[in-house]
Amino acid sequence: MTIWQPDLNSVSGPRYLAIVDALAFDLDNGKLRAGDRLPTHRDLAYRLGVTVGTVTRAYSEAERRGLIKGEVGRGTYIRDRSGRSLPVHTQDFAIGESVIDLSMNFPARPDADAVLSRGLQEMAADGGLGYLLDYHPHRGRADHRAAGAAWIKRHGLDVSPEQIVVTAGGQHGMAVLLGTLAGPGDVVLTEAVTYPGVKALADLFRFELVGLAMDSQGILPDAFERACRSGRPRALFCMPSLQNPSGAHMPEERRREIAAIARRHGVPIVEDDIYGFLVKNGPAPLVTHAPELGFYLASLSKAIAPGLRMGYAAVPPEFVQRVTTSVRATTIMASPPMAELASKWIADGTGERLGTQYRNEAIARQSIAREMLRGLSYAAYPAGFHGWLTLPEYWMPAHFAAEMRQRGVIITPAEVFAVGKPVPPAVRICLSAARDRNELRHALSIIAELARGTPDFQQAIV
Repeated sequence: MTIWQPDLNSVSGPRYLAIVDALAFDLDNGKLRAGDRLPTHRDLAYRLGVTVGTVTRAYSEAERRGLIKGEVGRGTYIRDRSGRSLPVHTQDFAIGESVIDLSMNFPARPDADAVLSRGLQEMAADGGLGYLLDYHPHRGRADHRAAGAAWIKRHGLDVSPEQIVVTAGGQHGMAVLLGTLAGPGDVVLTEAVTYPGVKALADLFRFELVGLAMDSQGILPDAFERACRSGRPRALFCMPSLQNPSGAHMPEERRREIAAIARRHGVPIVEDDIYGFLVKNGPAPLVTHAPELGFYLASLSKAIAPGLRMGYAAVPPEFVQRVTTSVRATTIMASPPMAELASKWIADGTGERLGTQYRNEAIARQSIAREMLRGLSYAAYPAGFHGWLTLPEYWMPAHFAAEMRQRGVIITPAEVFAVGKPVPPAVRICLSAARDRNELRHALSIIAELARGTPDFQQAIV
């Protein structure tokens, strides 16, 4: 084991981030090398004078950044960054068949190879692929924007292709929208627990996130009203449909209330509808009730495949140029070959077919989860990819997730999603990440057994 201890005396800000930054610095400067084994959570916490949860959170963030990897039963090691390593969640599977990673939210795609091969072959047969490797308009070609408008219309929002800006996936879409609307020191409102990518953007653009109280239907109108009155928020970021991570789903009446408050205070709404395709005959998007303030984001990462990196932002006409400028500043343009493939799949019904397939599989997996977790506080939309398990009061989320990892199942604790305090006593479980239903049953049986038991804090963190 490497006797590694970072110097945190001159560092400000969250201690867990300071640990991660110190680890990255020591790695870049040769103090740590690929293959070095790091101290245990408990040992490092003792020597730094911080809580075990702080070290657990630091190691989780370092693993997310690709700096380290945890091996069940062996410890935590510095990763090889030469380019030979697999992505973090795939790397864990490579360690052994016993490891089940339920931390990544992506669809189960049994026929992905065949779909991609067929799509690329058809594109090649059409000719003109070389043209797709040239520079194209920053906001996307007209036909690609028309495909985006058609995709969004299927989900209840009718906008002109002139209002569409093509983005390199949902995360990039969030970056260009929030980067356009907010800057250093500004306040952006969001749910009390939110997608970690938004928290990363807040660090990047140096705006402040303020979490709003919520229930099973999403943001509480009273909480939104108070936040608007007490400050000058530059935007509201929210996921009304199948919120990540809580699974909350906002009904029509609540959407109208939130939109009315936004209009009253002039607060732009950035609506991430990445999971909207999973809801059949659901309420119209929130921004339909405040179109002059509405910035709507759709992505194909969950509906087709994450690696496609294709998203569509629908924005008010007067903001099209500003958002386009943000795209130019970040990626120049979204990938034209991928935009072409996405347009083809939208037009020929492949996207709709895959979405239906993913929805049906999600329904089946949620049924398994409700069966396996019966008696526990588990919340999820019937067709959602993920669920939110509220833990018994004697469990801390980070400790529970760490213990689950030792048992061969990777899940995500609430600390990763929380905006401010308190941190809800919960973990997110990504059902669609399991390779098949049998593997999901096995993982859920381990989760249920631990959640129904009592923690042994002598062995919960190793």
